[in-house]
Amino acid sequence: MGIKANVLDEQAIRRALTRIAHEIIERNKGIQECVLVGIKTRGIYLANRLAERIEQIEGKPIPVGELDITLYRDDLSKATETNEPLVKGSDIPVEVSNKTVVVVDDVLYTGRTVRAAMDALVDIGRPSQIQLAVLADRGHRELPIRADYVGKNIPTSKSEKVTVKLKEVDELDEVTIMEK
Repeated sequence: MGIKANVLDEQAIRRALTRIAHEIIERNKGIQECVLVGIKTRGIYLANRLAERIEQIEGKPIPVGELDITLYRDDLSKATETNEPLVKGSDIPVEVSNKTVVVVDDVLYTGRTVRAAMDALVDIGRPSQIQLAVLADRGHRELPIRADYVGKNIPTSKSEKVTVKLKEVDELDEVTIMEK
């Protein structure tokens, strides 16, 4: 697999997250009843970065949680034929019922990860609204799901892969398109 294109560098990722933070605040008329929930793994780091920017803008913190969707995936039977799934656990420090929950993930592709996240959230509580923020939307949806906040739309073919690297995990920030 080789790199076809570098789509976002460190500065572009920073700008995209700043824009998304402003959009979240504007759309929700503040952050009073909002919670950010990152999908493990990279969604958590993006949610934390968004929380930092929102606090800089609003002057008050926004609660951040992490969601493990492993047991909610509809492809679990395929993935676990040879081994047990590694469940990392969810950690949401506040009640999500009657709150606007902004689910944060790195790449939106088929929509199946987001569907699993919504199922996991509803098992925890009953949010008044669920919104979706993604760093990259590459298209090819299999479910009727769309992001409310998008860092960058990246048209791809199904044979390509969008790879997000973040400093917290990969020691650099970049989004690339990989060719198979």
